[in-house]
Amino acid sequence: MDNEPVRVVTAACDGACSGNPGPGGWGALLRFEDGSVREMGGSQASTTNNRMELTGALAVLKALKGLPLRPGLVLRTDSRYLIDGLQKWLAGWKRKGWRTSSGGAVLNRDLWEQLDQLRVPGLSLVHVRGHSGDPDNERCNAIAVAFSRGWQPSLSRENSSFRKADCAAAPPSSDHAPASLTKLLSRLDVANRLANERYGLSGSELAELVEEPLSRLELRSDPWVWRDWLVEPLPDGRWRLRRGGKD
Repeated sequence: MDNEPVRVVTAACDGACSGNPGPGGWGALLRFEDGSVREMGGSQASTTNNRMELTGALAVLKALKGLPLRPGLVLRTDSRYLIDGLQKWLAGWKRKGWRTSSGGAVLNRDLWEQLDQLRVPGLSLVHVRGHSGDPDNERCNAIAVAFSRGWQPSLSRENSSFRKADCAAAPPSSDHAPASLTKLLSRLDVANRLANERYGLSGSELAELVEEPLSRLELRSDPWVWRDWLVEPLPDGRWRLRRGGKD
């Protein structure tokens, strides 16, 4: 009885990349109805954020094969690229010989083809806003960021769907990133994304990111340096991060 698998009730994935292109990582997890969790992750030396998002989803689809699933299971992701690609664009790409509406070659075709082949009947994708406090998205992001930075995070591998032989065959993990460092790496990845997309931050949002009291930030009016970013004031009272603040 102990070796009988239990149903998967939750799935999530995320990707991260430093530089885009640059070193990347992906993270994913499955939650089972007995409360156990299986976490997965990996890295590539030179890749893009979109490829890591797709790779994380691909790992989930591969892991779901052969497992019992709870009806209505969804895959949670903050990637609109992944969702729109699978649910809106892919059929048209194939009809046009893997060409976009503008006639260009579809990027990441190799991953899209694998995702298409491994579709899980009944599995839908649900968008969650990145870094909004969703626990599964935050965990997948932390795993992805850690791998992108060259760390081997400690992954939960204990769940009822594993046989003892599977656990015995898994190589022991080493060089685990401390929880505090994993959290820091996640914050740095957020900062990198904000800088790349040129987002404006409110004072309270910036205070949370840099972990400074809002009252102290309200005293600032000139550009200042936080780690590897220049923090610049905007005319509307918000702030913007710019990479290379120490150059």
